[in-house]
Amino acid sequence: MAHALIGIAIGMLAGVGSGLLGVGGGTIMVPLSVLWLGLTQHRAHATSLAAIVPIAALGAVTFALAEEVDLPAAIGLAAGALIGAPLGARAMAGLSEARLKIAFGIFMVIVGTAMVL
Repeated sequence: MAHALIGIAIGMLAGVGSGLLGVGGGTIMVPLSVLWLGLTQHRAHATSLAAIVPIAALGAVTFALAEEVDLPAAIGLAAGALIGAPLGARAMAGLSEARLKIAFGIFMVIVGTAMVL
């Protein structure tokens, strides 16, 4: 039961982050799933990807109703992501837990630095 409640809390943080800042899966769910749920890095990434589908759908509908979605750009982004996601998943599966943590940490630092600048 506690595991589910922690998952709900992580999901709420990710939902708010997704709706407010356009982030949630990788930047919120993955590190908190490792820290608070004790998931391995691989399992946290995979679980985040599974959970992001309904989050993204609800966010997209909300923003589409507010006429904030650039449909041609969204179609292009989706097409690229549909090609890239399986490639990235295969690459992730081939990394050790330690290397995946390092790669994710470096990514978070780069993105955080870019956003601040």
